[in-house]
Amino acid sequence: MEVRLQKILAQWGIASRREAEAMIEQSRVRINGELAHLGQKADPEKDIITVDGQTVSVIQRPALVYLLLHKPLGVVSTCDDPQRRRTVLDLLPKELSSGKGIHPVGRLDADTTGALILTNDGDLTFGLTHPRHNVSKTYRVLVEGHPPQQVLKMWRQGVLLDGKKTRPAQVKKIESLAYSTWLEVVLKEGRNRQIRRVAQQLGHTVIRLHRTAIGSIQLQAPGQGLLGTGEYRYLEDFEIRFLKKAVEDVKNLSDSKRQSEF
Repeated sequence: MEVRLQKILAQWGIASRREAEAMIEQSRVRINGELAHLGQKADPEKDIITVDGQTVSVIQRPALVYLLLHKPLGVVSTCDDPQRRRTVLDLLPKELSSGKGIHPVGRLDADTTGALILTNDGDLTFGLTHPRHNVSKTYRVLVEGHPPQQVLKMWRQGVLLDGKKTRPAQVKKIESLAYSTWLEVVLKEGRNRQIRRVAQQLGHTVIRLHRTAIGSIQLQAPGQGLLGTGEYRYLEDFEIRFLKKAVEDVKNLSDSKRQSEF
């Protein structure tokens, strides 16, 4: 059966769908010897697909891997970096970082620390980075000053960023220090540098930003100690089921919307 090429590459663990699209645009992918183009379909059972001159096949597809990484400060959430900065893949052993198509699901800024999922499951990555996803992400945020309740209320209700209001958020005060305040912020969206930009707009610059959980997946797993900075662990079966259900919910929501348009 023919399937979009970027989906095939993602399912095989070659790259995330977004990265696969970039590879196609960079003329790195061929189907039966011909340069592939974006949106093209192929039958993985019949067509010969090559990436950078190397033939890939369903048989060579690596086992699916699901990891939680505690990203340190200064590390970038990409598979490679033109500026030669340390990437999240550099934190993994060679047997995981090479040849398995493992990539980060979404991104944390270089100056943000905490929970980051890595996988070679392209369908999962696509679903969790879809704009309709509703997986919450929990952050501990240190901001300058002491934001009053009115400011926190504005944050909870949503503020305008680039002409579009942010989704409602959970925001609560954790601890007040002499010149700063620790907050807990829970979001169900992930716009570019969202927490930093909202806090700045409300008059309280972010000093530190740390993600503690992705949905029910926490840096401190039940029955285990806190995952150390730069360390990773394999996700538990119940955590993988949680993520896959979230992706299925996105798919069902999209299908319902398409049906309502007819």
